[in-house]
Amino acid sequence: MSKQIEKLKKQLVEVAEVVNSFQSEAVQVRIIDRLLEVMIESEKTDAEGSDLFSKKGRRVRLEDENGAMPGRKKPGATKILNQLLNTDFFDVQRSISSIANYCKDQYDSDFKTSELSGILLKLANENKLRRERSNENNRFEYIRA
Repeated sequence: MSKQIEKLKKQLVEVAEVVNSFQSEAVQVRIIDRLLEVMIESEKTDAEGSDLFSKKGRRVRLEDENGAMPGRKKPGATKILNQLLNTDFFDVQRSISSIANYCKDQYDSDFKTSELSGILLKLANENKLRRERSNENNRFEYIRA
Protein backbone atom coordinates (compact mmCIF):
# COMPACT_ATOMS: atom_id res chain seq x y z
CA MET A 1 0.00 0.00 0.00
CA SER A 2 2.78 2.44 0.84
CA LYS A 3 4.35 1.80 -2.59
CA GLN A 4 1.11 2.92 -4.21
CA ILE A 5 1.02 6.08 -2.10
CA GLU A 6 4.63 6.87 -2.95
CA LYS A 7 3.87 6.28 -6.63
CA LEU A 8 0.86 8.61 -6.41
CA LYS A 9 2.92 11.32 -4.68
CA LYS A 10 5.58 11.10 -7.38
CA GLN A 11 2.98 11.36 -10.13
CA LEU A 12 1.30 14.35 -8.49
CA VAL A 13 4.63 16.17 -8.18
CA GLU A 14 5.23 15.54 -11.89
CA VAL A 15 1.91 17.08 -12.93
CA ALA A 16 1.82 19.86 -10.32
CA GLU A 17 3.66 22.36 -12.53
CA VAL A 18 1.27 21.84 -15.43
CA VAL A 19 -1.83 21.98 -13.22
CA ASN A 20 -0.62 25.09 -11.40
CA SER A 21 -0.05 26.85 -14.72
CA PHE A 22 -3.84 27.25 -14.96
CA GLN A 23 -5.05 30.28 -13.04
CA SER A 24 -8.58 29.02 -12.51
CA GLU A 25 -8.98 26.79 -9.49
CA ALA A 26 -12.02 25.21 -11.10
CA VAL A 27 -9.91 24.14 -14.08
CA GLN A 28 -7.20 22.83 -11.76
CA VAL A 29 -9.74 20.77 -9.83
CA ARG A 30 -11.20 19.34 -13.04
CA ILE A 31 -7.77 18.35 -14.29
CA ILE A 32 -6.90 16.61 -11.01
CA ASP A 33 -10.29 14.86 -10.93
CA ARG A 34 -9.82 13.61 -14.47
CA LEU A 35 -6.27 12.43 -13.76
CA LEU A 36 -7.44 10.54 -10.69
CA GLU A 37 -10.28 8.95 -12.66
CA VAL A 38 -7.85 7.78 -15.33
CA MET A 39 -5.45 6.45 -12.72
CA ILE A 40 -8.22 4.58 -10.89
CA GLU A 41 -9.50 3.16 -14.17
CA SER A 42 -6.02 2.00 -15.15
CA GLU A 43 -5.60 0.37 -11.74
CA LYS A 44 -8.89 -1.50 -12.27
CA THR A 45 -7.91 -2.72 -15.72
CA ASP A 46 -4.51 -3.81 -14.40
CA ALA A 47 -6.26 -5.80 -11.70
CA GLU A 48 -8.72 -7.39 -14.14
CA GLY A 49 -5.95 -8.69 -16.33
CA SER A 50 -4.29 -7.86 -19.57
CA ASP A 51 -6.87 -9.53 -21.84
CA LEU A 52 -8.44 -6.12 -22.49
CA PHE A 53 -5.33 -5.00 -24.33
CA SER A 54 -4.10 -5.92 -27.77
CA LYS A 55 -0.48 -6.72 -28.53
CA LYS A 56 0.40 -3.05 -28.98
CA GLY A 57 -1.00 -2.13 -25.57
CA ARG A 58 -4.12 -0.48 -26.94
CA ARG A 59 -7.38 -1.08 -25.28
CA VAL A 60 -9.70 -3.49 -27.06
CA ARG A 61 -13.24 -2.21 -27.51
CA LEU A 62 -15.87 -4.13 -25.62
CA GLU A 63 -19.32 -3.38 -26.99
CA ASP A 64 -22.62 -4.33 -25.44
CA GLU A 65 -25.45 -6.04 -27.36
CA ASN A 66 -26.61 -2.68 -28.78
CA GLY A 67 -23.17 -1.90 -30.17
CA ALA A 68 -22.57 0.82 -27.58
CA MET A 69 -19.43 1.23 -25.57
CA PRO A 70 -19.95 0.51 -21.87
CA GLY A 71 -19.46 3.57 -19.70
CA ARG A 72 -19.93 5.91 -22.64
CA LYS A 73 -22.57 8.55 -22.71
CA LYS A 74 -25.52 8.44 -25.07
CA PRO A 75 -25.16 10.43 -28.27
CA GLY A 76 -25.99 14.10 -27.90
CA ALA A 77 -28.83 16.02 -29.45
CA THR A 78 -26.71 17.35 -32.32
CA LYS A 79 -25.55 13.88 -33.31
CA ILE A 80 -29.05 12.43 -33.19
CA LEU A 81 -30.59 15.31 -35.17
CA ASN A 82 -27.89 14.95 -37.82
CA GLN A 83 -28.65 11.22 -38.00
CA LEU A 84 -32.34 12.02 -38.43
CA LEU A 85 -31.46 14.32 -41.33
CA ASN A 86 -30.10 11.27 -43.15
CA THR A 87 -33.43 9.47 -42.80
CA ASP A 88 -36.92 10.30 -44.03
CA PHE A 89 -37.90 11.63 -40.57
CA PHE A 90 -37.99 15.29 -41.68
CA ASP A 91 -39.94 14.56 -44.87
CA VAL A 92 -43.02 15.67 -42.93
CA GLN A 93 -43.36 18.69 -40.65
CA ARG A 94 -42.35 18.00 -37.05
CA SER A 95 -42.80 20.09 -33.93
CA ILE A 96 -40.02 20.33 -31.38
CA SER A 97 -42.06 18.28 -28.90
CA SER A 98 -42.66 15.51 -31.45
CA ILE A 99 -38.92 15.46 -32.24
CA ALA A 100 -38.12 15.20 -28.51
CA ASN A 101 -40.64 12.37 -28.10
CA TYR A 102 -39.18 10.51 -31.08
CA CYS A 103 -35.65 10.85 -29.65
CA LYS A 104 -36.90 9.47 -26.34
CA ASP A 105 -38.65 6.52 -27.96
CA GLN A 106 -36.05 5.60 -30.57
CA TYR A 107 -32.75 6.65 -28.97
CA ASP A 108 -33.63 6.52 -25.25
CA SER A 109 -32.47 10.15 -25.02
CA ASP A 110 -34.71 12.40 -22.98
CA PHE A 111 -34.01 15.86 -24.46
CA LYS A 112 -35.82 18.96 -23.34
CA THR A 113 -37.30 21.02 -26.15
CA SER A 114 -34.99 23.86 -25.12
CA GLU A 115 -32.00 21.59 -25.83
CA LEU A 116 -33.26 20.89 -29.33
CA SER A 117 -34.45 24.36 -30.32
CA GLY A 118 -31.00 25.91 -30.77
CA ILE A 119 -29.73 22.98 -32.81
CA LEU A 120 -32.85 23.00 -34.99
CA LEU A 121 -32.45 26.74 -35.56
CA LYS A 122 -28.84 26.19 -36.60
CA LEU A 123 -29.89 23.47 -39.04
CA ALA A 124 -32.52 25.83 -40.43
CA ASN A 125 -29.90 28.59 -40.83
CA GLU A 126 -27.68 26.11 -42.67
CA ASN A 127 -30.63 25.41 -45.03
CA LYS A 128 -30.76 21.77 -44.01
CA LEU A 129 -34.22 22.26 -42.51
CA ARG A 130 -37.02 24.72 -43.15
CA ARG A 131 -38.63 26.37 -40.14
CA GLU A 132 -42.30 27.26 -40.51
CA ARG A 133 -44.95 28.49 -38.08
CA SER A 134 -47.87 26.17 -37.56
CA ASN A 135 -51.29 27.74 -38.19
CA GLU A 136 -52.84 25.50 -35.54
CA ASN A 137 -50.75 26.42 -32.49
CA ASN A 138 -48.48 29.25 -33.74
CA ARG A 139 -45.37 27.18 -32.93
CA PHE A 140 -42.46 26.35 -35.20
CA GLU A 141 -42.33 23.11 -37.15
CA TYR A 142 -39.38 21.73 -39.05
CA ILE A 143 -39.24 20.03 -42.42
CA ARG A 144 -36.43 19.10 -44.78
CA ALA A 145 -35.30 22.07 -46.87
